[in-house]
Amino acid sequence: MLEHFHVPPEDEIRVMSADLRRSVDALFRKMGLSDSDAALATDALVSADDRGTDTHGVSNMMRRYIEMFGEGYLNPDPNWKIVRESPTTANIDSDAGLGLVVVPKAMELSVEKAEKYGIGAVTVGNGRHAGMMAYHAMMALPHDMIGYAITAGGQNMVPTFGAEPRMAANPHAWAVPTGEMPPFVLDISSSSVAANKIGLLRRMNKPTIPGLLAAADGTPIMDEEPVPEHTWMLPTGATREMGSHKGYGLSVVAQVFGGILSTGAFGEYGMGHMSHFVAAYKVDAFADVARFKSSMDDFMKYLTDTPPAPGNDRVYYAGLIEHEEAIDRAERGIPLHHEVTEWFDSISAELGTEPLAR
Repeated sequence: MLEHFHVPPEDEIRVMSADLRRSVDALFRKMGLSDSDAALATDALVSADDRGTDTHGVSNMMRRYIEMFGEGYLNPDPNWKIVRESPTTANIDSDAGLGLVVVPKAMELSVEKAEKYGIGAVTVGNGRHAGMMAYHAMMALPHDMIGYAITAGGQNMVPTFGAEPRMAANPHAWAVPTGEMPPFVLDISSSSVAANKIGLLRRMNKPTIPGLLAAADGTPIMDEEPVPEHTWMLPTGATREMGSHKGYGLSVVAQVFGGILSTGAFGEYGMGHMSHFVAAYKVDAFADVARFKSSMDDFMKYLTDTPPAPGNDRVYYAGLIEHEEAIDRAERGIPLHHEVTEWFDSISAELGTEPLAR
């Protein structure tokens, strides 16, 4: 995540992952989730904070989930079911279940099918927010599989040349196993910036970066300025000249695989409604696993050994920074904005759950 979106040191409070997980788990159970579902949701959510993906961790999402449970948009005890299935595919009706719970179970099914047939793919309709998509893609890694996960839903991003939103910042995530090197994990939004990062900017009272947002009429904002009250996301690339049609296309692909393929859904879903798609590809179905992992190690080293351009210290690959951030945060704690820890204090007192230790 760009430094611009990090919590300033003077505003941060470090919380250890285990302490954060206890408080989050207690809140999920208070919302009516079973012990096992609360544990799964907690792991999916806090794993984002562990890896430095603060946009999809507790800071933005925990309070929103509690609101959505209270408003009836989230079903704490969903009767999710498979509505269509083949040996390698399935379509799940999520029954408005929290994506942090249902999507991992869809990936487990994908892995099970891939173990037998080499490839497994599952769509999830009538779903809800699933957090950091890399979490679901990475579930394939221990099985020597490549994981893929996408989500779609909502209307907060304008199409290229558009004056009104028709798409969302639909993310795609891939996770590829390696041998000795940290795995390759690419988790990207279809928009120039993940929508939740705008919440981070507002919380920290920071201006927007040129090319991230559009004005209310769809015009790209190409100057640094305070985040407007009414704004839309821009596709990756910001303008047609800079390649916004690519981000626009990625968002459409996510909508096809997640929404159209599952229930035919697109456009304005309704509050909180999202669709998902996950897939697992068994490396052994395509190549020798040891050879593949060795080649991936060599490939990752080939990338990191690239001489850095002037003004840069090193060259990274997707997943390396997050791997290093996870090591650092395991030792020093997760940096939360003081406003977030104050919210935890308030909601814990209101609901009578275990307070956040720090």
